[in-house]
Amino acid sequence: MSLATRLDRTFLASVDETIGAQAELLSSQLQAMSEALFPPSSQKVLRRFTSGEAAKLVGVSDSTLRKMTLAGEGPQPQTTSNGRRLYTLSDINAIRRYLAQSTRGRDALEFVPHRRPHEHLQVLAITNFKGGSGKTTTSAHLAQYLALHGYRVLAIDLDPQASLSALLGVLPEVDVGANQTLYAAIRYDDDKRPLAEVIRPTYFDGLDLVPGNLELMEFEHTTPRALTSANSAGGTIFFARVAAALDEVAERYDVVVIDCPPQLGFLTLSGLCASTSMVVTVHPQMLDVSSMSQFLLMTRDLLGVVKDAGGDLKFDFIRYLLTRFEPQDAPQTKVAALLRNLFDDHVMTNPMVKSAAVSDAGLTKQTLYEIGRENLTRSTYDRAMESLDAVNAEIEALVRQAWGRR
Repeated sequence: MSLATRLDRTFLASVDETIGAQAELLSSQLQAMSEALFPPSSQKVLRRFTSGEAAKLVGVSDSTLRKMTLAGEGPQPQTTSNGRRLYTLSDINAIRRYLAQSTRGRDALEFVPHRRPHEHLQVLAITNFKGGSGKTTTSAHLAQYLALHGYRVLAIDLDPQASLSALLGVLPEVDVGANQTLYAAIRYDDDKRPLAEVIRPTYFDGLDLVPGNLELMEFEHTTPRALTSANSAGGTIFFARVAAALDEVAERYDVVVIDCPPQLGFLTLSGLCASTSMVVTVHPQMLDVSSMSQFLLMTRDLLGVVKDAGGDLKFDFIRYLLTRFEPQDAPQTKVAALLRNLFDDHVMTNPMVKSAAVSDAGLTKQTLYEIGRENLTRSTYDRAMESLDAVNAEIEALVRQAWGRR
């Protein structure tokens, strides 16, 4: 063995050991930080909402809720020492059901916006293979927004990095064991499980989660073997497996939000084939737009292959969402104008404005919807919340339009 070969092997061994040691060090530090914020015996709990916030979410006046409380109708709020009325999200949903039962006509249906028997399950894929484009932030806030507004929502973490799971209170390294991700429902061997067995409730009433972790990468490794096998286990081709899993639980939900991984592999392609709509997140800078161009070209080619293989691709809508947008940044404004000129109405009217409030909330693995206005600078919080609500309301309107509603 030559000296150069021995040196190379020594170098590789030292690199392997160095990376391993650094990985263990970082993992242990992150675990310690997580336990400091959320001890192992604790679980994330959603804050209570003021009567004004509750009234706005339900779509009635604060005085209406006050009258209900005085009359003993519906769920009774927690009352603080200074007389403030506070409601849990479960209370708010109970108020919705109470008002729907006591109201006649079309208005009754708007209090509880669940999809009707003739309306199909909406599966929204939040995607782009450029990391840092805001997919997870968009997915988490959209899922929570829809749950806050009375929809039955399933969030699916399709990203092996599992950032969405962490945001929703499930630590991928600690809380998610073997065969407890979506992979359990789409795998090819005898360990395959029904999707219902891996769905978990979250601390948001009406929002469930299929968590992720590194196990999801197994689908990228086992699918090529299944494609070359004469008879793949389960009998369903890879691009239809996520859709088949969702069919098992479709009656339980109105909207499914899929946080796709930042790559165009078998997982992402299967998620797209299960979707009824797609939101592409894009940071308005030329490098990101160039990357998105490659993503769209590759997606076109791969979905074309799926279509030729018998895949049924029907999207209700495709939209491009500008994320981390800074209105005062002239280059970003020019890129945004370019995209609007090219794609017209396919670019969402409302951008996701860059905000320190979202970043500050993320430091404690929270979203803006759960951190509360009193914990941040109010002007910063209000601007960020206005942007978030505008984006999510626009997507909600597209969902309702796909259902044929006003």
